[in-house]
Amino acid sequence: MTPEELKALEKEVRRAKRIATEKAGELHDLVEERLPAAFEEIPAIAQSCFEACRDWAEANARLEAASGQ
Repeated sequence: MTPEELKALEKEVRRAKRIATEKAGELHDLVEERLPAAFEEIPAIAQSCFEACRDWAEANARLEAASGQ
């Protein structure tokens, strides 16, 4: 992997982590501020949080493999 490709992968991991953190914040806000009234929002917000965390984990695993860690 070229240095440029590695940098692009590092950027992808940082972006995926930021998105996952934002989605986790949305889930936290739902739990802390809007439940039980907004209980119907749980599945959609939880799913988007799960997907964002999965995307980060996959990108991070590719980075670790490329870095030889």
